[in-house]
Amino acid sequence: MLWLSADLKFRIKQKGEYLPLLQGKSLGMIFEKRSTRTRLSTETGFALLGGHPCFLTTQDIHLGVNESLMDTARVLSSMTDAVLARVYKQSDLDILAKEASIPIINGLSDLYHPIQILADYLTLQEHYGSLKGLTLSWIGDGNNILHSIMMSAAKFGMHLQVATPKGYEPDPSITKLAEQYAKENGTKLSLMNDPLEAARGGNALITDTWISMGQEEEKKKRLQAFQGYQVTMKTAEVAASDWTFLHCLPRKPEEVDDEVFYSPRSLVFPEAENRKWTIMAVMVSLLTDYSPQLQKPKF
Repeated sequence: MLWLSADLKFRIKQKGEYLPLLQGKSLGMIFEKRSTRTRLSTETGFALLGGHPCFLTTQDIHLGVNESLMDTARVLSSMTDAVLARVYKQSDLDILAKEASIPIINGLSDLYHPIQILADYLTLQEHYGSLKGLTLSWIGDGNNILHSIMMSAAKFGMHLQVATPKGYEPDPSITKLAEQYAKENGTKLSLMNDPLEAARGGNALITDTWISMGQEEEKKKRLQAFQGYQVTMKTAEVAASDWTFLHCLPRKPEEVDDEVFYSPRSLVFPEAENRKWTIMAVMVSLLTDYSPQLQKPKF
């Protein structure tokens, strides 16, 4: 999918080609949570490829309220070619996937955010020329973004150093799986509570919001727990000499200061743009038999 993302980006953005690979296809977009990048990248990307995206919020459909998730999945399967769902609960996605006869794509859940990680990896591949051997330094909450990194980094040969405050560690079952993947792929996975130690020797410094949607009531408690976790140039001093910075956005200044966020080392805006090329690749790979024409990049 990363190869396909690079291919679509090259052919459409660089060469100006029109590729109506999804002509006649439709996509149901279920959004229980608000979104900027996921909605825009999916809606504009699907349309750019000739398809028709349908944006649906909980105000538009009876998702699990007046109609069961099972029934919704079956109805959507009869009218669309795929569904991207941004939900509060991973279990709702699992039900949709079980009951639907079309592909269900995770647009974000409480447990994972896989389409964000595709964009992160494409951005790092473009910058460093390869992913293998990179060290990712996560400084922040043990949340859905971190879970998706933990489930995939080792498979690309990347090491992962994680710092979270006590009580905000990643899900133990995901940690167990990630440890297994690291062992199988000969990579290192380190979990700790010291942000500077996690940043030490890191190529990519990564953080995210400390307060996810649905956690607003915990704001005061969380801000207190995450004291000392702001990414600054002091953090970068212990990182690798070629360090870069990633953040899935939206960003708040307590997570990373302006000096790092707007520095030439920050890849946050190419990272945001790559949300579009990677979600387009997901759709194309699921709904067509298209093969990339671009030579395979080094991963």
